[in-house]
Amino acid sequence: MTASPEVERQLERIRTGSVDFVGEDELRPRLAKAIEEGRPLRVKLGMDPSAPDLHVGHTVTLEKLKIFQELGHTPIFLVGDFTARIGDPTGKNKARPALDEEQVKANAVTYVEQVARVLDVERAEIRFNGEWMDALSPTDIVKLCSHYTVARMLERDDFSKRYREGLPISVHEFLYPLVQAYDSVALQADVELGGTDQLFNLLVGREIQRDYGQAPQAVLTHPLLVGTDGKEKMSKSVGNTIGITDAPEEIYGKTMSISDKLMADWVGALSFGRWEDLLPQARSGEDPLGLKKELARRMVARFHGDDAVGSAEGHFQQVIQRGETPDEVPEVELALGGEANLGLLDVLRQTFGLASNGEARRLVSGGAVQVDEGRVDDPKLRLAAGEYLLRAGKRRFARVSLK
Repeated sequence: MTASPEVERQLERIRTGSVDFVGEDELRPRLAKAIEEGRPLRVKLGMDPSAPDLHVGHTVTLEKLKIFQELGHTPIFLVGDFTARIGDPTGKNKARPALDEEQVKANAVTYVEQVARVLDVERAEIRFNGEWMDALSPTDIVKLCSHYTVARMLERDDFSKRYREGLPISVHEFLYPLVQAYDSVALQADVELGGTDQLFNLLVGREIQRDYGQAPQAVLTHPLLVGTDGKEKMSKSVGNTIGITDAPEEIYGKTMSISDKLMADWVGALSFGRWEDLLPQARSGEDPLGLKKELARRMVARFHGDDAVGSAEGHFQQVIQRGETPDEVPEVELALGGEANLGLLDVLRQTFGLASNGEARRLVSGGAVQVDEGRVDDPKLRLAAGEYLLRAGKRRFARVSLK
């Protein structure tokens, strides 16, 4: 049977920007029936609150979820409050540290507000997988585990590599793809989205859905955005991200720091449904600096509005290009708490909202920290009561008062 023009139109938009599209032939009749009966497809995208902030790498799949929403389907943004407590080692050669419940709750607080910068959350389902996972009995968990073998689990690239190299794999790590798969059962997902590093987990979802008597979800994967370091995928733990809640000057400056050779990949990953007019220039490699400036402007406008673009661009010209201190520097007051002085790493973490003292130490060891315009390379430095002009990296400044 020939698919209707509307089915083909929707499939064309759905394919855009994807790497893998598993189950397209199965989805086509389901989509046709959904259109005919006015029953929207249920489209799932899950993210673990392993860090409090979403970054622009997350927006690649969020944009695809938005496309499904624009086509009239039901977007489901799933906050993995349960799976974050397991820890997904995807792409790593060791287990990702699991978070405790309080950390997960704290990180998840702002997720919906951040997602709302991309998705119309009033017309979406926002769910937490703790809703059903916390309610499962031990018998239910054992039953879920019985649907998959260790041999099949070792087909996952990172598991097989660690097994070959004699690196430890904890039993609880095998639970992660099974729980993610069960989420699709609980949500009755027709489609699941993810990055290319999630393909194994998404395919497990198709098999588990069959075992629980459901039609298997279609799977769409999308490219992983390489971070601002030009080496690893964008990740908060690596410190190579552009957060969607970052200040306008941070978004502009970080975008301008991307290497020219990454521009085509960045524009390609971030543009579908939004900035296709930049693609020809990105592919030709002509005027990479002009392209980068235009992308930086659009990134700022996307998350902060058009009015923020001029000041962000001016800040970049003044601070980065001319090496001057910005006209407006945030003022921060920190308490010594009865101590004679405070460690530089603590000061940096509190002042600039860094994730950890480790991140602050990396800035110091990389020569990126200045105190009163003098570079500091001693991470053990302690600051006494007084006022200081701090600079962390090329774009972050603060006048700190220690009392």
